[in-house]
Amino acid sequence: MNRQNGASRPYDVVLFGATGFVGELTAGYLAAHAPAGCRWALAGRNRARLEQLRNRLTALHPHCADLPLLHADADDADALRELAESTHVVATTVGPYVWYGEKLVAACAEAGTDYTDLAGEPEFADRMYLEHDARARETGARIVHACGFDSVPHDLGAYFTVLQLPEDVPLRVDGFVRSNAVFSGGTFASALTAMSRGPQMLSAARERRLHEPRLVARRAAAPLGGPRFSTETGTWALPLPTLDAQIVRRSARALPRYGPDFRYRHYASVKHLPVALGGTAALGALLGAAQLPAVRNWLMDRYEPGSGPDEERRRRSWFTVRFVGEGGGRRVFTEVSGGDPGYDETAKMLAESALCLALDELPPTSGQVTTAVAMGDALLERLRGAGLRFRVAAVR
Repeated sequence: MNRQNGASRPYDVVLFGATGFVGELTAGYLAAHAPAGCRWALAGRNRARLEQLRNRLTALHPHCADLPLLHADADDADALRELAESTHVVATTVGPYVWYGEKLVAACAEAGTDYTDLAGEPEFADRMYLEHDARARETGARIVHACGFDSVPHDLGAYFTVLQLPEDVPLRVDGFVRSNAVFSGGTFASALTAMSRGPQMLSAARERRLHEPRLVARRAAAPLGGPRFSTETGTWALPLPTLDAQIVRRSARALPRYGPDFRYRHYASVKHLPVALGGTAALGALLGAAQLPAVRNWLMDRYEPGSGPDEERRRRSWFTVRFVGEGGGRRVFTEVSGGDPGYDETAKMLAESALCLALDELPPTSGQVTTAVAMGDALLERLRGAGLRFRVAAVR
């Protein structure tokens, strides 16, 4: 077991924000799949809701009757410090993270506690790097953002693709995302918040570039590709300016296995041109609406945080990420796929990431790191064992 700072802390994993929509799904996954020796707890700001959640878990899993409950608010620095000092890993679902996340990151960086979240917010990740990466490196904390659908399938999928290609040669990987899923109120709130903070996001990205160490004799890039018809997938490929591509680039910067010159491009994959055009127009309209506070608040009220698709709708949901990798005269086609991406599979990814950090033998690393860098092969095998599919579709 890789339980840093000794075995004296009472918990291996604490799930913060356990009573939210994805938090409950993650708690249910841990109740069903955490190994018998794992010491884990639920945390949140509402004790009554935590007790109700524990009762629901106990009805399905009697061993949860004595599951510890910890009280903490995202704005209470003292409570968050106590929480971080009590455990080896914190997994948090409390977003939008740019509003509610920093104090917990700070507490974990100070306490040497590993941290995982579901943040798909570029500004938040960049600000946390600037403010807390250095301290986390000093204390040994691993700060791992985006441990859900943003960005595990893309980060580990690109990593899996790279492993199929020759070493020490320039590599090119493109990822194509398809899904039929719907979003929750929390996801919608995070997306609207990020869209409304364009200047702050660009400022944080520029400042991060000034502080990141430069690569020597290596290059890793994630340019925004243009829209095109992809002959590799038989679909229209629309560039996705999300955090995912930047996560892949950061993994490539940190791991020499990605070669001396690595490039990744990230696309939404759409079968029919009218759907692609309509989706582009809708995204543009949403981006414009996010700039108007009154309209933004009205839209957020339509999708209340804590709500989400019911079990039947999630059962019908799926995702596929197809990768095309090239290098050294070899071309590979790989695929990562699973069920409902934003909720059922995201809960699985977050839970397995937390368990991996708490219980598995991992490469020595600290500071703000990606899933591929912090957990790599260990998390890949965990997710395969949990039902996500990583496969090589073809080699040419």
